[in-house]
Amino acid sequence: MVLCECFARDGLQHEARFVATAVKIEAIERFAGLGFARVEATSYAHPKHVPQFADADAVLAGIARRAGVRYKATCVNLRALERALDAAAAGRGPSEVSVLVSASESHTRRNLNRSREEQWRIVEEMVAAAAQRFVLIGTISVALGCPFEGRVDPACVAAAARRLGALGVRHIAIGDTTGMGNPRSVAQLFRRLRDEVPGMTWIAHFHDTRGTAIANCIAAYEAGVRHFDSAFGGVGGHPTNIQYGEGYTGNVCTEDLATVFEAMGVSTGLDMSRLLETAAFCEAALGRPLRSMVARSGLGLAEAAHV
Repeated sequence: MVLCECFARDGLQHEARFVATAVKIEAIERFAGLGFARVEATSYAHPKHVPQFADADAVLAGIARRAGVRYKATCVNLRALERALDAAAAGRGPSEVSVLVSASESHTRRNLNRSREEQWRIVEEMVAAAAQRFVLIGTISVALGCPFEGRVDPACVAAAARRLGALGVRHIAIGDTTGMGNPRSVAQLFRRLRDEVPGMTWIAHFHDTRGTAIANCIAAYEAGVRHFDSAFGGVGGHPTNIQYGEGYTGNVCTEDLATVFEAMGVSTGLDMSRLLETAAFCEAALGRPLRSMVARSGLGLAEAAHV
């Protein structure tokens, strides 16, 4: 299985305090050294909207690239994609770019300030402009429930996945953006997607708003998913100035998820002996204890097996 560490992007977008560029670079390098094959490094969001990523170019220029590791940047519009292309031409660009769509109209308008069809037209332009320069990750937000519209029809998610596939996108992240999924709905959705939209690499991107994210990840694994997004300390959510989730909004916690999978005999490819050291670094970077069970209790069975 493959974990993508999202602390430096999805995690930090929820932080009101700017995290120093040097700290972001060190975090990304630590993640790569820990064994992550994919690291979400930054976003090309406009600094006016998400000030945390005003240093996107500096972060990507500053990291020491590790062989076999793909570094991802999120792009929300064509201008963002053009910045990624400029960085790539200068030898400091991302290796992956994620493009965003939503399974609901209301979430699209709240998150991106445009209609779904307007966003689809932008995504089409972005994919064409990328010209296969990057590995493209298509993210479908609120795929398991929308905080504004409630239940999301799985047929709508499948249609979005087919539309991404028609554009040539072969990696699709299914986002449970505000933690409304449950193990049954997760398993049913991924089985449907596997049957109706073959040939894709599916990625589970789950938030732990209601405490179900680890159970949902296990359900996704049992349904055949082998790629998962997570963030150290369970940090993240929506950008600080865009409110569409109540209460806790963070990602599934990397150290907890990795520990569960390793205890189940599923290799994450991570150096488990350094997992808690990295968790402590992330807590120090944000200046507070984070939402991790194993950071408080230890790794347990995985700790005994790997340390």
